[in-house]
Amino acid sequence: MTADAVGGVWTYALDLARALGEAGATTTLAVLGPSPTEDQASAARAVPGLVVLDTGLPLDWTAATPAELREAGRALAALARERGADLVHLNSPALAAEAEFTAPVVGACHSCLATWWDAVRHGPPPVDFAWRVAAQGAGYRACAALVAPSNAFAEATARAYAVPAPSVVRNGRLASPRTPAKADHRFVMASGRLWDDAKGAAVLNAAAALTPAPVFAAGPLQGPSGGEVRLARLRTLGRLDPDELAGWLAGAPVFASAALYEPFGLGVLEAAQAACALVLSDIPTHRELWDDAARFVPPGDACALADALQAVLDDPELATSLGAAAQARAADYTVEAMSAGVLEVYRQVLAAGRAAA
Repeated sequence: MTADAVGGVWTYALDLARALGEAGATTTLAVLGPSPTEDQASAARAVPGLVVLDTGLPLDWTAATPAELREAGRALAALARERGADLVHLNSPALAAEAEFTAPVVGACHSCLATWWDAVRHGPPPVDFAWRVAAQGAGYRACAALVAPSNAFAEATARAYAVPAPSVVRNGRLASPRTPAKADHRFVMASGRLWDDAKGAAVLNAAAALTPAPVFAAGPLQGPSGGEVRLARLRTLGRLDPDELAGWLAGAPVFASAALYEPFGLGVLEAAQAACALVLSDIPTHRELWDDAARFVPPGDACALADALQAVLDDPELATSLGAAAQARAADYTVEAMSAGVLEVYRQVLAAGRAAA
């Protein structure tokens, strides 16, 4: 299985590897892109039977040229052969585009350039990025099966690449054992890759200027390519380890996401598990997963976001009600359900391979 240490895929991969171990499978985790942080490496060491290999290979979206992407895919195919893998799970399916994997490949659709650009920039990617989009489509078509974490993203993927809609297996997350303690707290919490325009940090920053209560944001300000975002109105906390983030969420009465693009949104799920009242941008994924369990605002509207945050902060009963609704909905999105769904896809792919042999 491939993974990266940049975003939510790391958490997804570890949770899935843990479930695979319980099902009797051994997982080799091939890490692409930047090396895991110490807390990420520590979390990986806690997964029984997991072997982590820091490959030094580029992520599909940081590969500078088609040749670099092609060589990364071929190196992974060689690694899978060397490890005797029965099945390959690519969390970056573009790597399958020109690689000859001897084991069947399941591709997980977590994010991609074409759908990102359509949602964030409102149109097709520039011509300079055409090779990336082509590689993504070729990678999808090379997979024996595709999975996506929401219906909204499965449909967006099918539209963008003219492929059959991936099977939908919603992400899950282990809930923190911390007991929510919202009393006497009056602040807003946010989390995610703050450097990524898709996460709407600029909108949240503008809303924070209109909100008397402090708005705290956890997550990296600098992306893998070195670009850094400045968010003067947010009280940025940097990257927090899971326990630190859980502590902040346990005390936060309100959680905000101004995302313009979100295939699933693990940060929102973690906040919901902590009984935070959710104030979310009204994008298809948020609406699909959290309808009737959140307050929604138009995407990109900082004034509407500030008004909604203030309304929830000013009404403790509303905040408590929304938090309870979010926590109840979060109970639908479990690691057990996610793992069972992915394992079923694995079984179908392996059975089809045996039938064709």
